[in-house]
Amino acid sequence: MKHFNAGGMAKHTQTLDMKLAPGIRSRIVRDVNGLEMHVLETGFGDEGRPAVLLLHGFPELAYSWRKVMLPLAQAGFRVIAPDQRGYGQTLGWDGAFDGDVRSFRPINLVQDAVALVFALGLKKVQAVVGHDFGSSVAAWCALIRPDIFRSVVMMSAPFGGPPALTFGSDSMGASPTGQMIGPQLHEELAALARPRKHYQWYYSTPDADGNMRHAPQGIHAFMRAYYHHKSADWRHNIPVALKDASAVELARMPTYYLMDLHLGMAETVAPEMPDTAAIASCCWLPEVELAIYTASFAHTGFQGALNWYRCSTSDEIVSELKVFSGRTIDVPSGFIAGASDWGVYQKPGAFEAMQSRVCTRMASCDLVEGAGHWVQQEKPEAVTRLLLTFLSAHQSA
Repeated sequence: MKHFNAGGMAKHTQTLDMKLAPGIRSRIVRDVNGLEMHVLETGFGDEGRPAVLLLHGFPELAYSWRKVMLPLAQAGFRVIAPDQRGYGQTLGWDGAFDGDVRSFRPINLVQDAVALVFALGLKKVQAVVGHDFGSSVAAWCALIRPDIFRSVVMMSAPFGGPPALTFGSDSMGASPTGQMIGPQLHEELAALARPRKHYQWYYSTPDADGNMRHAPQGIHAFMRAYYHHKSADWRHNIPVALKDASAVELARMPTYYLMDLHLGMAETVAPEMPDTAAIASCCWLPEVELAIYTASFAHTGFQGALNWYRCSTSDEIVSELKVFSGRTIDVPSGFIAGASDWGVYQKPGAFEAMQSRVCTRMASCDLVEGAGHWVQQEKPEAVTRLLLTFLSAHQSA
């Protein structure tokens, strides 16, 4: 089995020893929209079980759902968590910077999800649940194919709706993909007293993969600092709603979102590296579990994952999504995030638009105390409880 690494050269895949809990299996599902997709599954013994599809974000894996999978299965659900295109043990994607970037555009990521559901012999899933960038994919799944994805829970990243076409003199919707930033705003960010740049545009540059994969501090230390910096363990994560998308307002966010202009992400998070005692006491991500992520990204690099950001910052690819302008998510929907997660507010207005306009059947919106960006890993019991409450309320959807 082969995939393309960050240099675009074919190489054999790596099998990770994830030490999964009994009842969770790891396998490859073939012929999934051109992929050999690695999935974790549980609750698969009874074909009549309603299915839940879990979609991870960056820099994560199917493994990120390990703490909620068994409780969902014990409640009667078939639970499916794939390594998405560009990640982990899923094969068939082009990881070269100058390779097939369009395969990572949102519509094709939805097609990946549809193809996986069909490959598993399912006609629908009870809910699609997405975290971080997976939240956006889950939202598009529910908007484009509500016949398959019967409800949706978005986590950490609100969905602000499809990009807008002009209707009369009014705009019908804000872009959900980061296009609030144009050339003028980039210039304004760079001209601040503390010059800054937006992380999504940095992730779209050819230097980002090498900066993280070959971080001066080592990839494991980089991953530890990155996860710590965005978690509730970093005491400065006290998010507030931003008034607008001006340079001054955006610069209120931590440097993992609004980076110092001349630093890479490895240098950005290095000063926030927790000390030995803090690492030893991190029960939600002990070293043995972080090592799974480290081994995976050391093997594949980050470029496949970063290609998602390249699509989200591409005017051409975002423009294609305008065909859905004005469309809403009309299946039951929910939102879960950590109360210490700046991701809720990083796109000003999206959190409010999601609840008031974009999701016509918004059933719940919960911010979990004591959790930052990695909410399903930091507070899995609370997330499981919220998911089960949502799923129970919408079983007949």
